Amino acid sequence: MKRIYFDHNATTPIPPEVLEAMMPYLTEEYGNASSIHAFGQNARGAVEQARGQVAALVGARSADIMFTSGGTESNNHAILGAVAAAPAKNKHVITSAIEHVAVLDACRALAKLGIELTILPVSRDGLVNPEDVRAAIRPETVLITVMLANNEIGVIEPIEEIGKIATEKEIVFHADAVQAAGKIPIDIEKLGADLLSISAHKFSGPKGVGALYIRKGTQLAPLLFGGHSERDRRPGTEDVAAIAGMGKAAELAFADLCEDAARVGALRDRLERGLLDRVPHTWVNGARAPRVPNTINLTFPFIEGEAMVIALDLKGIACSTGAACSSGAVEPSHVLLALGLPPENARATLRLSLGRQTTMDEIDFALETIPPVIERLRQLSPTSK
Repeated sequence: MKRIYFDHNATTPIPPEVLEAMMPYLTEEYGNASSIHAFGQNARGAVEQARGQVAALVGARSADIMFTSGGTESNNHAILGAVAAAPAKNKHVITSAIEHVAVLDACRALAKLGIELTILPVSRDGLVNPEDVRAAIRPETVLITVMLANNEIGVIEPIEEIGKIATEKEIVFHADAVQAAGKIPIDIEKLGADLLSISAHKFSGPKGVGALYIRKGTQLAPLLFGGHSERDRRPGTEDVAAIAGMGKAAELAFADLCEDAARVGALRDRLERGLLDRVPHTWVNGARAPRVPNTINLTFPFIEGEAMVIALDLKGIACSTGAACSSGAVEPSHVLLALGLPPENARATLRLSLGRQTTMDEIDFALETIPPVIERLRQLSPTSK
């Protein structure tokens, strides 16, 4: 059976060039990057080359990139580390209602320790109002954390405006860019973020490796102890193969960014328009806001999202109801609830996320396949009667 992958926001396939970049460090170049002999220095060279490649993807200096195990660690280190490093006795953190759970749960963990937490609402299209951020700032505010692009609906937040407010108020600003890196241009200086999280497997790199941009001068307490790796910021032996793979993936993404974004965006728009034309009583969440070019979040009332995912998988189309890390959750998406959707509609939603490998033939196949599946499921649904 023909199989189509529309779940690139969950993870992406590794191209041959990335695997090729990784292989030497899984075979003959097995040195520890902290060792001073030739084996170690070869490994160190690969790590530093990758650091430069990742820095270029976000417009940063190599020295400001710290490798991590992925987006979750990067977000946790940014949030917990920035708050721990702040000298104030009373501390306050600002975030939004549609952040990834790696951000929200880290903030809630701080709240349990007595840190004051403000969770800002968003518009019906999923946008944070920068003036809400300004109004929420207190004398004791030590961190603002707002994502660059949402993982479920693809909406791009007004980070530049929020960054200017944070700079003006001299507050550390963190942006989760896990779903933005490799999809849209990122210029860290324009964004004004002091901390920026990215993850390799979202832009065709390997799983288990990510990075945190740390602006020079930003105070960040370590989460782990036991060594001097990553300039004393993150101890532990580096996964050289994974880091090399991330570097190559960043290089490829940066080189083809504009071309890929235009092509994938055109495919996304064709799929989106076709589904809205063919399936009545359907809408796109975040449609009126700027979005990353690969993501569609559609609500098909009267059907459970998981039923749609299973039915489409049986037809050869892989997609999701939302964030992969929340798969199996009983509660409806917190992102869609924050947009104002009632729980029954939040549960009746699909996320289709395209990638560089997506073709026009796959879009046409999806347009032939998805509408009859939705119609059949609605006929079987007691709530559609």
